[in-house]
Amino acid sequence: MMKSFAGRLLALFSLLTLEVALVGGVFLLSALLFFYLTRVVFVQRSAGFDEWAFGQMDVLRATWPSLTTLVYGLTFFASLPFLVGAGVGIPVVLRILGHKREGLEIFLAVAGAALLNQILKTHFQRVRPSSALIFQQGLSFPSGHAMIGLALYGCLAWLLWRHRRHPLWAFLLLLFALLIGLTRVYLHVHYATDVLAGFAAGLFWLILLRTALRLWWRESSEIVEGKA
Repeated sequence: MMKSFAGRLLALFSLLTLEVALVGGVFLLSALLFFYLTRVVFVQRSAGFDEWAFGQMDVLRATWPSLTTLVYGLTFFASLPFLVGAGVGIPVVLRILGHKREGLEIFLAVAGAALLNQILKTHFQRVRPSSALIFQQGLSFPSGHAMIGLALYGCLAWLLWRHRRHPLWAFLLLLFALLIGLTRVYLHVHYATDVLAGFAAGLFWLILLRTALRLWWRESSEIVEGKA
């Protein structure tokens, strides 16, 4: 019996170690990608990738003109009105259903990503593309749709995956966030490097937030247990 217990404990430890290693690796890669993109855009001032991406989207739009209507609809799901509604509404609903921590996690994911996005935009001061198909206020780097959208849908995907419910939906949520980012390039309201930087920063924030909350909730539980 002791051997069986020790084997299960070792297997659990190995799984946790692998999870920590994977999450840590993704965290580091997202930070490195963001740093690399800042070098490409603001130090090397290379526009080759952005021009190539615009060219590909222009070909796609010329080939399927009707796709533009779908893109307009899709990009709405990471717009400011939608994100405000989702960032407040989903946590309220989850709290009512008894999922207080999950609701707080989603609220902080969206609110924190929005705040960090504005700080980064103010710091880098990149002007939006002049070829935009629609008027869009604000600065360009990193893309708010990509960054905050990934924070929202990535957090929802993580919660679904963590509770082992509907892993397919978790994958579709991540795919949805990626497609929203592509709509920004399609509409020329962001450069492709803006979108990639938004994804990297959003992923960085999600992992940082999740790690901080885990440590905080564990510490809080230990304090409560100690008092008891």
